[in-house]
Amino acid sequence: MDAIAYPVGENLYLNITNRCSNQCPFCVRYKSRGFNQKYLLWLEQEPTVEELMAAIGEKPSKYKEIVFCGYGEPTIRLDVVKAIAAELKSKIQISKSKQCINIRIDTNGLANLFWGRNILPELKGLIDFVSVSLNAESSEVYDKICHSFYGQKAYPAVVEFIKEAKKYIPDVEASIVDMPTVDKEKCASIAADLGVKFRVRPYYEERYVR
Repeated sequence: MDAIAYPVGENLYLNITNRCSNQCPFCVRYKSRGFNQKYLLWLEQEPTVEELMAAIGEKPSKYKEIVFCGYGEPTIRLDVVKAIAAELKSKIQISKSKQCINIRIDTNGLANLFWGRNILPELKGLIDFVSVSLNAESSEVYDKICHSFYGQKAYPAVVEFIKEAKKYIPDVEASIVDMPTVDKEKCASIAADLGVKFRVRPYYEERYVR
């Protein structure tokens, strides 16, 4: 059965699509259809809002974070992201719980190119933390390792997305995968110049552990 929600540690991850505007060969989706030999993340069909809410369950506040992150780019299903986030925020208000739900989205940062508009204002008040895959220190390196549908337009759009995200989302992070072809120090410097957090994600040749 497809895993549309899967727990890792204290977090719950939502897997809402296989679709992506990049074709990164280092991505786990090109290595296995399952995650940690436990969750089948390659979807046969995209889940509905109702199916996702049922998978989250009645006590979402038991998780430290609820994260939109699966085998595809979640912002491709922007309406689903917004609907789920709004419902989760509403659940907390209705229950008058003192525990907040931290909602995160892991994204390639190409949503504004995909939708042809700035989608970040639409996430204000819904998303608490966005982690954007910067992945490289230049357009040339990015194009070589991410094979974006948008070619040379992709990397500048990612950088601009990170910059713009700070206006609407409380916590913003730029991340890269730890690969020898990527200059980590330059990427860290770019993140610092943008005024956001920086994270290096581990890269595993044979397996993927989040």
